[in-house]
Amino acid sequence: MDLLRFATAGSVDDGKSTLIGRLLYDSKAIFTDQLESVERTSRERGDEYTDLALLTDGLRAEREQGITIDVAYRYFATPRRKFIIADTPGHIQYTRNMVTGASTADLAVVLVDARKGIVEQSRRHAFLVSLLRVPHLVFAVNKMDLVDWSQEVFDDIADEFTRFAAKLEIADLTTIPISALHGDNIVARSATMPWYEGPSLMHHLEHVHIASDRNLVDVRFPVQYVIRPQSRRHVDYRGFAGQVAGGVLRPGDEVLILPSGFSTTIAAIATADGPVDEAFPPMSVTIRLEDEIDVSRGDMICRPHNQPTIAQDLDAMVCWMTDKPLQPGAKLALKHTTRTVRTLVKELQYRLDVNTLHRDEAANQLGLNEIGRVRLRTTAPVLADEYRRNRTTGGFILVDESTNRTVGAGMITEAN
Repeated sequence: MDLLRFATAGSVDDGKSTLIGRLLYDSKAIFTDQLESVERTSRERGDEYTDLALLTDGLRAEREQGITIDVAYRYFATPRRKFIIADTPGHIQYTRNMVTGASTADLAVVLVDARKGIVEQSRRHAFLVSLLRVPHLVFAVNKMDLVDWSQEVFDDIADEFTRFAAKLEIADLTTIPISALHGDNIVARSATMPWYEGPSLMHHLEHVHIASDRNLVDVRFPVQYVIRPQSRRHVDYRGFAGQVAGGVLRPGDEVLILPSGFSTTIAAIATADGPVDEAFPPMSVTIRLEDEIDVSRGDMICRPHNQPTIAQDLDAMVCWMTDKPLQPGAKLALKHTTRTVRTLVKELQYRLDVNTLHRDEAANQLGLNEIGRVRLRTTAPVLADEYRRNRTTGGFILVDESTNRTVGAGMITEAN
């Protein structure tokens, strides 16, 4: 079975946590004691029904406030596929958490309340999904039970969102009317909305094609760890471990090592379960080379005629994640794949209003949860691709070296 990572997003109280709770409940992916705890908490709060949102709103503060303030991850599986769900916050002040949850997602589910229609946060989250290059987007119109299962209401909201999405770079958009509270169109098709002829949400999640979303053309293997066993039996063994970030690697392939520029061929590829004939994203493997070449953590294995850009000047979209504003002249650590370098923020080109898509070129700083385009200069070269080409080799994080805190997430738009 393959693995699908998906994130949920939407405005506060649109039903994200209830939706995930319903998916877990209807797919029988929760334990009896978990359900009993949720039922007990629901009774203590005076709810007339079992609030399945409590399955994901695990933090005490969230239960007391009734909102999600952190990214809650849940895991479940069906006979067809395994899933990792990221339940991301809806409130504007937690944009950074939404970016974190969606950054590795194959699919995003953006919910809206059928009574309210598309609001500012709906557009914000759709834009972030587009910015993060999430390949598939499901637009779910929730709480259809509160608008009498109206096809007209659904069509109006879906049409408005489709028009907005046309301005963004969204490759695959699916719209589904649902009721997370009652389970309509979640796991099974709803009998109360016979006018809807599309799949249920679970059917779509099980069947959406994700294998072609990964870059299988550009071979990229950032070396994470050099394996040299300290035993006489394996005295000549030297392997290079890491996760394949792009392309397909096979024994016998000619490869190039960057930044040294030496070329060699692959002798063997192995996983924790033994040797394999090929490796592709996102497999974690160990590669042995035919020649003894000096390769260390942070180096990259690629094809001789298909290389990433060796760059020190980067243009990137950055989401700022801390209270202290980002200003030109700031010095930070930049972690890109398995390589960490120091970087200088040379210029803030503009701050982006994610609600109107307006570019504020007069801005002189980025505040918490704000997004803007910056120009960076690194102290050592990074081996990068544009984010639109490869999300792994095109993404990075910024770290405050004085506190070791992650303060920003970036997507490379140009490297030179």
